[in-house]
Amino acid sequence: MYGERTLLERVKVFSLFAFIPLFAFTAVVMIPFSLGVVMTFTDWAGVSTSITFKGLENYQIAFSDPNFVASLFITLRYVLYTLVLTNVIAFGLALLVTSGMKGQNFFRMGFFTPNLIGGIILGFIWQFIFSRVIVYLGEVLNLQMFSSSWLADPQKAFWTLVIVGVWQSSGYMMLIYIAGLTGIPKSLLEAAEIDGASKWQQLIRIKVPLMITAFTISVFLTLQRSFVVYEVNLSLTNGGPFRSTELLSMHVYNEAFLYQNFGPGQAKAFILFLIVATIAIIQVRAMKKLEVEA
Repeated sequence: MYGERTLLERVKVFSLFAFIPLFAFTAVVMIPFSLGVVMTFTDWAGVSTSITFKGLENYQIAFSDPNFVASLFITLRYVLYTLVLTNVIAFGLALLVTSGMKGQNFFRMGFFTPNLIGGIILGFIWQFIFSRVIVYLGEVLNLQMFSSSWLADPQKAFWTLVIVGVWQSSGYMMLIYIAGLTGIPKSLLEAAEIDGASKWQQLIRIKVPLMITAFTISVFLTLQRSFVVYEVNLSLTNGGPFRSTELLSMHVYNEAFLYQNFGPGQAKAFILFLIVATIAIIQVRAMKKLEVEA
């Protein structure tokens, strides 16, 4: 009798606190994701009533599409640059605003503000800056590099995406590094200073090893953000010029909804998911190993 009552109480607690979130997660995430995976093996176009099983044909179409392969390499290149630059700058900013400088709380707020601006608005703001402001300054100062819009150059347009992505994300990652820095016991730093350790030695031998968790979280979030960026890509370059800045998220969206190729589009989306999941798992495991060693 007591066991049945305990079980009943557990069911009630589960129903009260976990059932609704679990139901929402299943309805909003798991069911659409499962249907999307199933669609990768069919020729369904979204509106037709007949569905034909096509096996791996959609995946063959995806990998044989030169635009998809080019978009994949552009995205990997974008992720590499934004991952390194964002975390280096964010860590530097965190060191700056925890150094005891005057007005550091104001600077924290200022560095974090770009993260609050929506991607579409952010893209339009920087589109104006790159196409008007920088061009004007380049002409006035006679700087050939800035005398024409970077958005019209296939090589330079890629760097506009990197600049905006790093500018938007660095402030958010800075907060994570601030949390890591403030969590380091001051007694360790004071003891190291008494022993004659320089600021650089304290940074490399004390702060960085004790902040591996912060690095793990920041690198993971940067990877996730960089792989699925869409709004800035849409409003800043719209994939141009000549599809030179079409990242994977935009390519998948255009394939599925603009060109109405739902099967190949879903296959490309699932390939993107597998790439992101694989890289994220490898990154987290590698960083966790560093945490144990530290």
